[in-house]
Amino acid sequence: MPAKPIAPETLQLIDAVRDALQDCTAVEEKTMFGCHVFMVDGKMCLGVENDELLVRLPPASHAQIAEMPGVRPLSSHGLMDGYFLVGPTGYARREQWQHWISEALAFNPLAKATPKRKTGSKTDGKKPGDGENPGAQGSSSGRKRTRAASKPADADAPRKHPIFDSE
Repeated sequence: MPAKPIAPETLQLIDAVRDALQDCTAVEEKTMFGCHVFMVDGKMCLGVENDELLVRLPPASHAQIAEMPGVRPLSSHGLMDGYFLVGPTGYARREQWQHWISEALAFNPLAKATPKRKTGSKTDGKKPGDGENPGAQGSSSGRKRTRAASKPADADAPRKHPIFDSE
């Protein structure tokens, strides 16, 4: 079945996150559990799900953040502690947007990286169905892009992104 097209609003939000991460060097983009995520230094840091911004934040602030209007935990079952979805009302103003981006980037060096899965080789004797879930390995789209540290010539000019058109 072909992938569902991404809404223009979602694409704008993804572009806004890309713009916010333009100064970061080790950025990869993946599709995981229905979200377009941005890995910074090998750790999931930010993402986009429909019109919501996904942020990974420090444990000390989880209770306080969960009570904020327009913010909800990624998983209500505690499976993804530390990840929050911020709705459009929570990032509508540029100051709010910058707050979430800054908080996620500040926590990223302290966050634990998920260990890489060991992939079976033809010589290890394992076959799909030998206690492994063959569908579990294909959870990401495989689209990885590592960005170089170069800046475009107009990078110092103030930029206005379409999600802030209402300012």
